[in-house]
Amino acid sequence: MAVLYEKDGRITIITINRPEALNSFDPDTLKEFSDALIDFRDDEEAWVGIITAAGEKAFSAGADLKTTIPMMTRKGGGDPWRPPATVMRGLQVWKPLIAAVNGMALGGGMEVALACDIRIAAEKASFGQPEVKWSIIPGWGGTQRLSRAIPLGKAMEIILMGRTIDAPEAYRLGLVNAVVPAAELLSTAKKWAEEICQLGPLGVRAAKEAMIRGLEMSLEAGLRLEQVLFDGLRFTEDAEEGPRAFAERRKPEFKGR
Repeated sequence: MAVLYEKDGRITIITINRPEALNSFDPDTLKEFSDALIDFRDDEEAWVGIITAAGEKAFSAGADLKTTIPMMTRKGGGDPWRPPATVMRGLQVWKPLIAAVNGMALGGGMEVALACDIRIAAEKASFGQPEVKWSIIPGWGGTQRLSRAIPLGKAMEIILMGRTIDAPEAYRLGLVNAVVPAAELLSTAKKWAEEICQLGPLGVRAAKEAMIRGLEMSLEAGLRLEQVLFDGLRFTEDAEEGPRAFAERRKPEFKGR
């Protein structure tokens, strides 16, 4: 299978599994990736997702240009192929996603990482948007998310000049949350995921939604959204359990209800 799906308690690990092709996305792989994300989104027992890749060289080199570009353009006639919905475009997942970037994340690979909420990189990882070298542009959100993640000038440099940065530079810019030895990458991602799983899942999802949707709003509108989401949590079982456990000096037992 081009995409592996593994459950470890409350944590779901989605692994891009085409190391022989630098974990690039051909149409079949993209469909499997979309299906895996939808399964994670809809699984009530899954609270945190980790996206990583097989092999040691690449997280993902992005779209497999030999297969995807011809299908998107359809020069020979017929309707252009449209990629399935993913977290990069078209699929909203409010559960937290952690990218465990094991190697080069280029083009669509970088855009996969950008679509995640937390990014942990191996020391040898690298990041870039080289699309202009082929007279195209990032098509899975790179032009929008990168400039929201790092200073605009650096985002312009990476995209307009097709430049690649290494993991230490990505950390300095705030693009990644941590840089760790390759041997510790997945265990670190799991540790962070487990820490999130100790918290109230409904609160975590609402907080993510407030932050992501709030980016497109004025401060006043964002505050209204925050209030709506806050009010929606007030009478949940978990919102009762959290303060009760605190008062009783015990660890809360959240159920996601």
